[in-house]
Amino acid sequence: MPEHADTYIGTRLPHIRKRRGLSQRELSAASGVSASLISKLEQGVVDGTRMETAHKLARALRVNTSILLERDDEPHPPETAEPWRPLQLAVQVAPGAPAEQPTVTGVRALLPDVRRAYFKNRLAELSTLLAPVLRDADALGDSPAARGLRAHLLQIAGSVLTQVRQFDAAQTALQRALDDAPDRLRGASVITTWSWLLVRQGKLQQARDLATRWADDVEPRMSRATPEELAAWGWLLLQASAANLRDNRQGEAADTMRLARSVAVMSGRELPRGRDRLTTWGPTTVAYKAAERFVILDQPDKVLAAAGGGGGSQAKSTEHHRHRLDVAKAHTMMRQHGEAVATLAEVHAAAPEWLASQRYAQDIMADVVERRRRLTPQMRQLADALSVAA
Repeated sequence: MPEHADTYIGTRLPHIRKRRGLSQRELSAASGVSASLISKLEQGVVDGTRMETAHKLARALRVNTSILLERDDEPHPPETAEPWRPLQLAVQVAPGAPAEQPTVTGVRALLPDVRRAYFKNRLAELSTLLAPVLRDADALGDSPAARGLRAHLLQIAGSVLTQVRQFDAAQTALQRALDDAPDRLRGASVITTWSWLLVRQGKLQQARDLATRWADDVEPRMSRATPEELAAWGWLLLQASAANLRDNRQGEAADTMRLARSVAVMSGRELPRGRDRLTTWGPTTVAYKAAERFVILDQPDKVLAAAGGGGGSQAKSTEHHRHRLDVAKAHTMMRQHGEAVATLAEVHAAAPEWLASQRYAQDIMADVVERRRRLTPQMRQLADALSVAA
């Protein structure tokens, strides 16, 4: 799960900068963030910026990133975008009595279609498909089978709503999924998605604390751990590492990533998405997340050195697509715009609808457009696909 958030930097930035005795220009030199953007952030001209920018500023000021991201007041949540309105209502509004009582067997029969659309990144299809299925799942009662099925559907809904930045509805979906989770493995899977949501909201301390607490709780006994138990624990460690890294806690991030690598080695192979997991797990997945670290640490050459190829069983997975966005970002960081566009085109060919919903991809393409004097036809095509002005 990508952790490239739309972040808010409030009134704390100018106060901390002044306490450090730095001018805006000096902070710009120390952080690599333009003085113009720093000025706009401090004046409130821009409401938010990228997590990457917040991390650079926090690193230069020697504070945790979460200190810069804390809001003095909670804003009103944005209105739900129209395509996601049916799903938001299905998650957040209790349904009326159904005309015909659904059954666990009937709802379970629809689950493969939901999972197929989710794993193939057909987000628009999911919005119309998930909403009525969730309504039926709500009417199933509280048997263990009904709860497990509902938790799985709600987790998928939470993941989709996170991807399209409908954060309020996503949190409701994941809270309900956790409440319905019939066992620790399902609960751990829900928490993995929830900690990703928190990172995307800039709530780094909450994300770190949640993932760490659950990782401590589900740590299996190594002598008898099943592959699924290792995967659940390993993903929580990855999420804790991601939150630590973005919160400028590099030592803790390195420790948790090191432990996640060990768990992947113990797993012995790459596990496909399972009954409880919405993600792959194993050495390849962990390698993708390790490469992502180098984007945050401003070491693009190491991203490219660690980059995985385009083949293998992972080639169609969302984890692989997100890794390829990190590769594209690394190319832009090294002014290799042609290579960045070729990488984006590869992802677009494999998952066009998913790519169009990724703010990270839009930012990468916007950087290419800004820095190039002339755009190739392929660049213009990708800019159009990502709704980037060219």
